Amino acid sequence: MRRMALGFLIGTAGLQTLAVLPGRAFLLGLLFTLLMTVTALAWFFRGRPWPVFMSVFIGTGMGFFMASIIAHQLLAGALPVKLEGRDVVVEGYIASLPEWQGRRLRFQFVPQSLHWQGEAQTVPGKLLLSWYSRKGHKTPSVHVGERWRLQVRLKRPHGFSNPGGFDYEASLFQQGIRAKGYVRHVKNPQKTDTTVPVNQRLAPVGNAYQMDQLRETLRTRILASLDDHPLRGIVLALAIGDRQQINPPQWNVLTRTGTSHLVAISGLHVGLVAGFAFFLMRGLWCLSARAVNRWPAAKAGAVAALSAATVYAMLAGFSVPTQRALVMVAVVMLAIIVQRHTRPSHLLALALLLVLMIDPLAVMSAGFWLSFGAVATIVYGMSGRLSMNSYWWRWGRVQWLVTVSLFPALLLLFQQASVVAPLANLLAVPWVSLITVPLTLLGSICLGFSATVGGWLLSLSTFSLDVLWWWLEGLAQWKLAAWQQMAPPLWAMPVAVVGILWLLAPRGVPARWVGLVGLLPLLFVSPAAIPQGQARFTLLDVGQGLAAVVQTQNHVLVFDTGPRFSSGFNTGEAVVAPYLRAQGRRYVDMLVVSHGDNDHMGGVAGLRAAIPAQRVLSSVPQRIDGAEPCQTGQRWQWDGVMFTILHPGKDVGAGGRKDNNHSCVLRVQAGEHSVLLTGDIERAAEYELVQMLGDRLASDVLVAPHHGSRTSSTPVFLDAVSPTVALFPVGYRNRYGFPKAQIVQRYVDRQVRLFDTAQHGAIELQLGSETGLDRVITHRQQAARYWHVK
Repeated sequence: MRRMALGFLIGTAGLQTLAVLPGRAFLLGLLFTLLMTVTALAWFFRGRPWPVFMSVFIGTGMGFFMASIIAHQLLAGALPVKLEGRDVVVEGYIASLPEWQGRRLRFQFVPQSLHWQGEAQTVPGKLLLSWYSRKGHKTPSVHVGERWRLQVRLKRPHGFSNPGGFDYEASLFQQGIRAKGYVRHVKNPQKTDTTVPVNQRLAPVGNAYQMDQLRETLRTRILASLDDHPLRGIVLALAIGDRQQINPPQWNVLTRTGTSHLVAISGLHVGLVAGFAFFLMRGLWCLSARAVNRWPAAKAGAVAALSAATVYAMLAGFSVPTQRALVMVAVVMLAIIVQRHTRPSHLLALALLLVLMIDPLAVMSAGFWLSFGAVATIVYGMSGRLSMNSYWWRWGRVQWLVTVSLFPALLLLFQQASVVAPLANLLAVPWVSLITVPLTLLGSICLGFSATVGGWLLSLSTFSLDVLWWWLEGLAQWKLAAWQQMAPPLWAMPVAVVGILWLLAPRGVPARWVGLVGLLPLLFVSPAAIPQGQARFTLLDVGQGLAAVVQTQNHVLVFDTGPRFSSGFNTGEAVVAPYLRAQGRRYVDMLVVSHGDNDHMGGVAGLRAAIPAQRVLSSVPQRIDGAEPCQTGQRWQWDGVMFTILHPGKDVGAGGRKDNNHSCVLRVQAGEHSVLLTGDIERAAEYELVQMLGDRLASDVLVAPHHGSRTSSTPVFLDAVSPTVALFPVGYRNRYGFPKAQIVQRYVDRQVRLFDTAQHGAIELQLGSETGLDRVITHRQQAARYWHVK
């Protein structure tokens, strides 16, 4: 079982490293090979154990095959390219709890039909839709399970693609979401028949999605009961697995203290519910001698425990932690029913195998690796010990085991790990499990028949959280609460695993401290050094916006930080900061904010909160704390690389948008190569630069002014700069249509090599190197996976 589960894990995880899925012929050949191998082994060994490597090989093949089939099915549900950006009419069901984010309502939608220009089209997979409130167009109330006809505009899932960044496309793919879009407010909506218009409810809540309907009902009652309590989002997360109401500051506290797992309905919570149901039913069963004679009380308790755990997991939406916990509870309870003892390692292996067979793409979730990794470490570190001392010693050891074992994974996945996690969880886990969760569940149940009793219990639940939150906030405020650094290289992970196994081995194993040596590569491996006189230039993918990073041997400059969205999400925190950590940078020497448009300065606050900036230059210094004005003539040299501000001067030419033409313009010279960053300057500022500098504007790399709009990249300016490479910072299918075709043609006519962040993701060049500009690294192609938009 353990060998097969290990092989299945290798196969499913290995598939996720491919840029292209294997074809039908390969999969048929693999299936034939597996069948022949199993037949030969069954005949040759005839009841004897198979060799270890063969069991792992068969498991690997099975996992690879099953994951490939699921992946092919999901890819087949992609939105046809011809329908991107078109107004189409879809009919189907609201398939998730609606989520309000400012003026936007977001929900998942399962389409059953799709029409374009009156003709039926191929129906894609699940959709992620937004419905915006506008003046005169109030968004109606929608509920999970309702059937709607909507006029929407869709596009294929497309996320940012940057080193060290989150793969949003992978997350959507794992959830089965094959297109994103928004509901259109139109005066003359399309109709697919003569009676029912679009953007209308076709049927009220029916039998579809009954469990999600129950979750939405509970959410409404809990929110009404708790009014505006600041921690009501955590109560919702513990009751129904809905974490939408947890705000960013609260997530920051949970992350810095290593207690994020507490707001996921994990194995601990499911096990608590199962254990409570087991002992309650066993006790009640023992009260009847007739019942005990007919069936043992332990078996009755096992059935009750499994039923309670299943209901709780369904309320949580069957997330990966709850799947794993439910499978483990099921195996334990079935073992009780059939009266068979099961070793913990076999139990974990069976749970792993069943979870992967149910959802082979679960390996794409960070929670999968963290949850199974934590349980595997506890099984390894707590089993087979001769003396386990007191309860508190054992509980403390569990926290030590989990912290040490997950440290490498947290650094690899999130570039940070909590230092105070053992101390925080030592109190938080029993507090939440034994006090908060029971009060939350009892209160949620009681809301069904008495709002007063249920509300009183939920108030006690929030009070318990208030007490705990004081403790967690105090730990989170400690400056060294979280360790942040670049993600370790992949080769360091198996070394760390060996070190952890040795470090956590039983006491009889000699020199266990040597295991710490295996952890050293995680902490002391640094990225390749940049030689003196060279610079690494990276134009980051922040969608429709601009953010660029220039690194020298010992310094780093950030030029703009990308946008901030109405939901609070900003690319300074989500894109620029993770990239800098991936490069081993702990602070920014210079932050240049070209001008005040949101798509350039929206991420400033998020970046500065995550990574400090020692100096800030901007054309709008009055809008940024501690900023200085950028002006023509400012120049400095770092590690043999020259930086020069070319614009704005004291007097800016008239014409165009004033803020755009005030943009800071920066030129970076490293050896024989140079790059020109222009912000959003338009033709007036371009003419002024040409008149003032002439041929001195010449640069090898040009970040296209104003994202390639019609108001910029004038012929005279391009002739003066004479770039070899031009980079367009644009969003995928952005609403402005940047870069404009006629502007692109101007660059093509001058034989300039063109790249844009929508197609290529982050774009990196090594200025001043021998390879020069011949080698342009594009992250979307370098890190391509089969689920990425091609």
